[in-house]
Amino acid sequence: MTVERWVFGYGSLMWRPGFDHVERRPATLHGRRRAFCIYSVHHRGTYERPGLVLGLAPGGSVRGAAYRVAEDAWPEVYAYLREREQPTETYVEARRPVTLAGGRQVDSLVFLSDTAHPQWAGALTLERQAELIAGATGLSGPNIDYLRDLVSHLEAEGIRDRGMETLLALVEATG
Repeated sequence: MTVERWVFGYGSLMWRPGFDHVERRPATLHGRRRAFCIYSVHHRGTYERPGLVLGLAPGGSVRGAAYRVAEDAWPEVYAYLREREQPTETYVEARRPVTLAGGRQVDSLVFLSDTAHPQWAGALTLERQAELIAGATGLSGPNIDYLRDLVSHLEAEGIRDRGMETLLALVEATG
């Protein structure tokens, strides 16, 4: 019996997975929610001026995309994901069931926010999130670009995330 390898994305993995896959499906993860809850000191900020990046915070549910990866490609894909998602080990790798569009459940690799990590920002107010995002830039560019990409790509996927839309409006008003 062949084991299926799935990866769940809820942020930039949705529009820029960066790895070969044989299938991409809309999917929902229950028990976690999309949140700007991790201080970014590399990609979207610096140690001197941290930004924020997405994480899977406890509670709620999140719509995203699940990718099925061919078994023979898995070692390379997994190594890529570890390098991409774990530059400062702010996430905990886990296997969780995700529900694909149509109702089928699959076991998927997910990167959960590590609430014990020093970069865990926790539940910041929207105003504080906007302040951090508005003024931060890292190796991957301005933090606001990441938020804009997120909102536009979610919209293109038919996903309405009012919290992210509100946050973007606040950041744009702050900047």
